[in-house]
Amino acid sequence: MSDVEEAITRAHHDEWARVVAALTRRFGDLGIAEEAAAEAFATAVERWRTDGLPPNPGAWLTTTANRKAIDRIRRENKRDDKHKEAQMLHDNAPPEPLGVIDDDRLRLIFICCHPALAVEARVALTLRMVGGLTVPEIARAFLVQGTTMEQRITRAKAKIKAARIPYRMPSADDLPARVSGVLAVLYLVYNEGYLASGPGTDPVRHELTTEAIRLTRLIRALLPQDGEVAGLLALMLLIEARRPARVSAGGELVPLAEQDRGAWDAELIAEGHRLVRERLAAAAAGVAPGRYQILAAINAVHTSARDIRDTDWSQILALYDQLVRLDPSPIIALNRAIAVAELDGPEVALAIVDHLAEALAGYHAYHATRADLLRRLGRSQQSRAAYDRAIELAGNTGETAYLTRRRDQLQ
Repeated sequence: MSDVEEAITRAHHDEWARVVAALTRRFGDLGIAEEAAAEAFATAVERWRTDGLPPNPGAWLTTTANRKAIDRIRRENKRDDKHKEAQMLHDNAPPEPLGVIDDDRLRLIFICCHPALAVEARVALTLRMVGGLTVPEIARAFLVQGTTMEQRITRAKAKIKAARIPYRMPSADDLPARVSGVLAVLYLVYNEGYLASGPGTDPVRHELTTEAIRLTRLIRALLPQDGEVAGLLALMLLIEARRPARVSAGGELVPLAEQDRGAWDAELIAEGHRLVRERLAAAAAGVAPGRYQILAAINAVHTSARDIRDTDWSQILALYDQLVRLDPSPIIALNRAIAVAELDGPEVALAIVDHLAEALAGYHAYHATRADLLRRLGRSQQSRAAYDRAIELAGNTGETAYLTRRRDQLQ
């Protein structure tokens, strides 16, 4: 990758959300903000290669995006008021107070996660606006077609515009009502980083996992008493601690059972365990744990075992039983079946997994789990077919390499 391409990639990561947030505040139109930001980055690809890198890429992108937005508004005749047009050209107004949130990306997340939008629309819109994820990446996270996700995002932007939802900074009183949508967004951003689904990308996108953790820490500082915020932070930390052992030297994903536990980040594990213990104490006092807290507790059990053989599968299954009551989704049921296999054997687990066939037919992890259970039962031909389907559906290069090797090892 050339220096210019590296600079554009870095600028997209560092500046995308800030540029979109600034344009949204100024023009009050999320669609214009997104398109103008995209046009500015496209212009940067052309101009920076010939003119060289500007001294301040962020300022260059913001200025260019503002001009693109003004040009578009003029072309579409959406502003007849000459005073407003002059204000756009000569915007000397003082910057808006930051309010309770002083981070551009986090502020934009809370703006997108308005209660007027359906939860799925909030998550999808924020992943696009803030995370800069492509529509196909977001569609894979939701297990839907790209056209479906494109329509969902378009409708969300249209609803914001039609309802005249104000682009103001959320007050402290607004935060609790919006935090569940924000946490869902950050969890999906983290998942996309930890198991990147885009073709041709690195198996793990460290910039996404790091950013998701950073933003979750900021929310933790804003809402220190919120158990699900603490739970999500603990969950991310305990998963992130395993990242150094996640990918082999050859670029193949390494499953939990095969990871070098000595390479795990002990400091992150210790912090994650402290947060889990804090939430367990709250649960003992009668505060029921939420989804992220239970997931964090499951990962605490995994990271407490010195060897895969020391894993307390009974405790993990009990936690999954608790989680299923809160979130009876087929993906949770699939993960629970993995724990069942360790306690009751692969045949019992396979019966559970097969009941999920219709709901998870397009999910690669369903076929990978089924392939492994069939392998353990000695049903090699069926296992091979399941591996083939998992490889076909998997978008992660490292995971595809792992699944291919496992398939080729079948007798």
